Formats: sequence, C-alpha cells, structure tokens
Amino acid sequence: MLTRKQQELLLYINGRLADDGVSPSFDEMKDAVGLKSKSGIHRLITALEERGFIRRLPHRARALEVLKLPPGAEGAVAALSVIEGTRGRRALAAGAPAEVNDNAVALALHGRIAAGTPIEALSDPTQSIDVPAAMIGRRDCYALEIEGDSMIEAGILDGDKVIVERSDTAESGSIVVALIDDQEATLKRLRRKGDSVALEPANAAYETRIFGPDRVRIQGRLVGLLRDY
Repeated sequence: MLTRKQQELLLYINGRLADDGVSPSFDEMKDAVGLKSKSGIHRLITALEERGFIRRLPHRARALEVLKLPPGAEGAVAALSVIEGTRGRRALAAGAPAEVNDNAVALALHGRIAAGTPIEALSDPTQSIDVPAAMIGRRDCYALEIEGDSMIEAGILDGDKVIVERSDTAESGSIVVALIDDQEATLKRLRRKGDSVALEPANAAYETRIFGPDRVRIQGRLVGLLRDY
C-alpha cells in the first residue's frame, strides 16, 4: 500500500509521461503534490523506486519510467487525460470522491481490513459505496469493510463499513488504519508510549501489540461508520 503522497506523485508522473512523454522536473513535482522542498520529492521517488513502481533511466536527466500502478489507479489515470489544470489532477490523484448528488458521494471501497489479526491490505477497485456528503465534507477519504471482532467495544462490528480520512499522522487515542512492516494493515486505536507505538484493540480477548516507530505507518484515521441491517 502506498501513502497518499506516494500515489499522488506516481499518478502525476504517469499522467505527464502519457501527455508529452517527458518526466516532470522536481520543481514541477513539488508544486503538483504540494510539498515545500525538493528533498521531500527525492524521498518519495526513492520510496516508489524501492517498491518497484518506477525506475530511473541511467545517463538521462529527468528520466523516469513507470513500471506499474497500484490497483484501481487506472481509472484515475484515464480521467486525468480529460481534466485540465494541476488542481484537477491533484484532486483525482488524491482519491477524492466523485459527487453523486447534493446529499451523497460515491466512495471507493478498498477491500476488507482485519479488526482482529492483521492481514495484508486488499483493494477492490470495482466497488464503491454511497456515503452522506456531510460525513466527508472536503476531506480525502476512502472506505474499508471490517473483518473480525477486535474493535467491538468501540462499536465497530464485523461487516461494518468504516470511513477513513487519508493521513500519515494521528493523535494518540485515535482509531487508525496502521500499516505494519509495509505488509500488514489493521484497524486499531493508536497509543504512543515514549518512542514506541502501541496498537490497541477494543476487545479484552485480544492483546495490545507494541512496535518500534519505524515499523508502523499511519494510513488514515477513522471518521465515520456505516452499517447494514
């Protein structure tokens, strides 16, 4: 799973290559994804390269090749070709929901996430759910289906749909989507204990797990929940 900024940059680079066949400059990338320094772009490029999404072509300035896109990104890339302006590009790359009417938005449903034993994050780009517009506002959100019972004391049940705001930071005590060792995703309450990160269940049958700060990355924070009866 890529961070929001990593995916945003990857889609921007892919769109520029599709438009004119030339990689954007670091300054253009910086402006496109809203970063203040080119060092931040360098870190994003390195992370995408390490994960096998891009490669740098040797002996050529500003030469990048996109090797693959994350699941579900093809539709966003296609839409980029018919929207003019950087602002439109950034909204799509960030995964902003498309409006259905004044009262609801269609939000991408990215597979199931364990609220018990952590599992590898799944993505199903063919599904979406309608969400009250007031629940989203102007936030960049996505939806996940809960699997398991480790958050039942927080009112989150197996089969619920949770609405998550994309974010790589969260306050201690927040319920977050956490990525462990870049492989496993889980929904838990975040607790910070000194330099350690604790992922706390809301079910006495499960134990709190504690990790070093370099092993856990925040992928978003819980902002809403939907339930079918």
